[in-house]
Amino acid sequence: MILTLDTGILVRATSRSNGPARRLLGKIANNASHLLVLSPFILGEVGKVLAYSRMQQALQITGEEIEEHIAYLLSVSRLVEPEAGMPVVLNDPNDDPVVYTAIGAGADVLCARDRDFYAPNVIAFCQRYKVDIMDDIHLLGKLDAKPYA
Repeated sequence: MILTLDTGILVRATSRSNGPARRLLGKIANNASHLLVLSPFILGEVGKVLAYSRMQQALQITGEEIEEHIAYLLSVSRLVEPEAGMPVVLNDPNDDPVVYTAIGAGADVLCARDRDFYAPNVIAFCQRYKVDIMDDIHLLGKLDAKPYA
């Protein structure tokens, strides 16, 4: 299964976490039948969000741990440079590169918790490319329920 994870999921998946996002990342990284596909944009956003002082305080994460997290994500993913297209996520155009990463990668699933990804027009756009949108909890359930070869 080819998967793209949104910035919000990847931020929640640091080594400081033991929540669903971290479990999901581990499940993807440790299963050769799954391919995590990210883009330089997504990795940059993860680094930027984790570097916010409020995030560093909330997560008790250091600059070194942020760099290690980005390096880990690089080591367990394939990077694509998606082509830009027409605006899709109308409430937050900064989410468009995430959508286009999933589409450019031929992803089966775009995993996000951000409600803007669940707008009817975004869902319809992604479905045209056979990309399902689901959150980390639902994706974990799907991966646990159905073995993929």
